[in-house]
Amino acid sequence: MNKNEIVKVNITDLGTDGEGIGRSDGFTLFVKGAVPGDEVEAHILKVKKNLGYAKIENIIKPSSDRVEPKCPVAARCGGCQIQQIAYEKQLEVKKKKVYDCLTRLGGVEPTEFDKCFEGIIGMEEPWHYRNKAQYPVGIDRDGNPKIGFYAYHSHSIIENDKCEIEKLLCSLILRDLRMVISRFNIAPYDEAIGKGVLRHCLIRTGFATGEVMVCLVINASGKELRKWKADSEPMNMLVKSLREDISSSGCKFVSLCVNVNTGNTNVILGDKLFPVYGPTYINDMIGNLIFRISPKAFYQVNPVQTKKLYDKALEYAELTGSETVWDLYCGIGTISLFLAKKAGKVYGIEIVPEAVENAKENARLNNISNAEFFCGAAEDALPKLNRNMKDAEKCDVVVVDPPRKGCDEKLLDTVVKMSPHRLVYVSCDPATLGRDVKYLTAHGYTLQKACAVDQFCHSMHIESVCLLSREQESGPGGRG
Repeated sequence: MNKNEIVKVNITDLGTDGEGIGRSDGFTLFVKGAVPGDEVEAHILKVKKNLGYAKIENIIKPSSDRVEPKCPVAARCGGCQIQQIAYEKQLEVKKKKVYDCLTRLGGVEPTEFDKCFEGIIGMEEPWHYRNKAQYPVGIDRDGNPKIGFYAYHSHSIIENDKCEIEKLLCSLILRDLRMVISRFNIAPYDEAIGKGVLRHCLIRTGFATGEVMVCLVINASGKELRKWKADSEPMNMLVKSLREDISSSGCKFVSLCVNVNTGNTNVILGDKLFPVYGPTYINDMIGNLIFRISPKAFYQVNPVQTKKLYDKALEYAELTGSETVWDLYCGIGTISLFLAKKAGKVYGIEIVPEAVENAKENARLNNISNAEFFCGAAEDALPKLNRNMKDAEKCDVVVVDPPRKGCDEKLLDTVVKMSPHRLVYVSCDPATLGRDVKYLTAHGYTLQKACAVDQFCHSMHIESVCLLSREQESGPGGRG
C-alpha cells in the first residue's frame, strides 16, 4: 500500500478521534469522516508499517447510520468529529468506548461491567447546547481578519459565524466584533510570527440566568493597551452594539472584559484581566445553586447534562447528612456545593487560584457554610492536609473530577491510605478512567456502579461517573 493510492474499504469501527477504521490488504486504515457500515474509496495520505491514514475519495455505499451534518464546515472543523453519524448511533459508540476502556484498560470483567453499568444519558435536543465558545482570531492569505474554529489537528482557522453546537447569539457577537475590527483597523494576531493584537474572543452564557460575558484576549502593552480601556472609542462602539444585539436575542449583556496574553503560547488566557463593561464574571444556576463564573473558571459547558451528571454523582455518594467529603479537582465548587447540601462537611482542592476564590464566593452566594476550599495541586495538597486532619475529620467519601490526564498516582495512593468507604470518580476521558480504576481495584476497591453522560454531542468525548467502594476495617478509626 502506497501514499496517494486509492483503495476500497469497508468501515467497521471508529477510532478515538472519530475516524472510521477499516482494513485493506492486511492494512488497518483510519479514514477521516467515515462511518461504520460505509463502503468507501479511500485516498491514502500517509503509510506506516501496518497502518495508514486516508480521506474519503468516494462513498460507494453509505452506512445506514450516516446523516447529513447540519454544519457546512463540520468535515473541516475540529469541534464536531462525528456530526455525520446519527445521534442514537453516537450514543452506542460512546457506550462501547466506556465499555472498552473499563474492561481492557481497567481490568473489569465484562460480566461485572454489564451488572454495574446503568447506561448512557443522552440529550433530547443535541444542538446549541454549549455555554462557552472560544473563537481564535487570525488572518487569511490576503491579510484579512478571520474568526472561527481551529481545523482538525491544526491551528488553521476555519471561518464560522454560525456554529450548530454554540448559542445562536454568538453569531451576533461576532458580527459586532468584525465591525469594530474593520472600523478601527485592529490587527488580528498572527500566530506564526507572534505579531498582531486580537487573539481570541471568549463568550460565556448563563443558560439559567441569560447573562452573557464577552472576553477579548489581546497581545498588547503600553500605548496599544490603552485603546482597549473602557473609555476608548472602539470599546464604546462595541459595548453599544453588544447591548443592543444581545438584548434582542432575549439575553442580558452583563460583562465585557479584556484579557492580556503577550506570551508565545498555545494557552488562550493570560494572567492580566480588566473590566470594560460590568464585572469580570457572570452568574448561572445548576438546579437551585447559583455560581459565579470568571473567564478562567472551569464550568461544565453543557448545563442541561451537567445537572444530570451531578445528580448522578450525588446519588452515588449516598450521603445521609453526617459525612465528611473531599472533592478533588473541585474547580469553582460546583460538585462541592451539590454535596454540601447533604453532607456534614465538604473540603475542596483546586490548583487554579481564581477558581478557588470563585468557589468561596459561590459558597457565600448560596449560604453554604459547611464547605471549605484549598488552593494547590490535588496530588500535593491532599497528603499534607490529610496528615493535619484529626481522626474525626477524616473522610467518608472522596469525589474526584480530574482533567483528561486523570488522577496522579500520588493522589490515588493518598486516597487509598485515607480509606474512604465510597469513591465517586467523574471522568472526561474513559481511557484514564480505566487506568485509574485498575489501580483502585488493585488496592481494595470494587466497582459498584457506572454511568455515561453525553456532555459533548457530536464529538467523541464522553463523561462518565463511577462508584467504587471498599469494606471498612472494624476497630478504632473505622468509618463505616
